[in-house]
Amino acid sequence: MIINHPVPYEFDKRSYEGMLVYDDSVLEKRPSIFMQPDWLGICPHTTEMAAEAAESNYVILLADMFGKNYGGEQKTHEELGKTARENRSNIEFIIGCGSAAQNALTAEATRLNLIDTSKRGAIGYCMGGGYLTEQLRDGADFQGSVLIHVTLPATVAPNRPNNISGRVLVIHGSNDIVTPKPQIDAFEAELSANGTDWQVIMFGDAPHGFCVHGAADTLQRYDEKLCRKTYRMIRDFFEEIF
Repeated sequence: MIINHPVPYEFDKRSYEGMLVYDDSVLEKRPSIFMQPDWLGICPHTTEMAAEAAESNYVILLADMFGKNYGGEQKTHEELGKTARENRSNIEFIIGCGSAAQNALTAEATRLNLIDTSKRGAIGYCMGGGYLTEQLRDGADFQGSVLIHVTLPATVAPNRPNNISGRVLVIHGSNDIVTPKPQIDAFEAELSANGTDWQVIMFGDAPHGFCVHGAADTLQRYDEKLCRKTYRMIRDFFEEIF
C-alpha cells in the first residue's frame, strides 16, 4: 500500500508540510529520493507523481516550497506562475526552504526506519527542477539527480560558487516552449565546465510537461508513452548509482 505521510516544518516563520511517499509493504530500508514537485506544490497530483517515481524501490521525500495548504490545483496558470517565479528569483529562499524540507523529511524518514541514509537521490519537475538546480549548485549532497522538463535551469545567482556534485540526468522535449533547447544547451555547458558527470535525453518534438497527467493546454501536454519511458530511465539511472 502506498503511504502519504505528512511532515510539517517551518522556514522563515512560515509553516510548510512536505510528504513521505512510500510502499509500506517493503520492510527493508530503501534509498531516499528528494523530490521538488512542479508549481502545483503538495497536492494529490504531485503525490501521485511521487508514487509513480517511487514504486516499491524508493522512499520519496516530497518537498513543499509554497506553504501548507497552498491549493495549487485550484489556481490559474497566472497565479501559479507568479508565485513560482517569485520563489525562483530568490536564491536565499530556494536554498533555505529547500534545505529545511530536506532536513525535516530525512529526519522523519530516518525516525520511521525507512531509508538507507547512504543512498540519496533527487528529482525535480518543471519549476521544481529549477529549484533543484540551485540546491545542486549550493552543494546539496545527492549522488544522482534527475531533472524532468525543467523550467528555468540557469542560475539566478551567477556570482555564487558552483558546487554541483553527483551525476545529473536531464530528460527533456525538443519542442518545449517553456524551456527551449538553447537553455538546455547552456545548462549542458555549465555542467561540463563544472566537471559534472551528466547526460541529457532529448525526446524529439516532445512538449513541456509530458509527465504531467491530464495536461493538455498551450504550456504543457501529457504523453503516456514518454512518461512511461521517463520513469524507466529514472529507475535505470538510480539502479546504476545505488
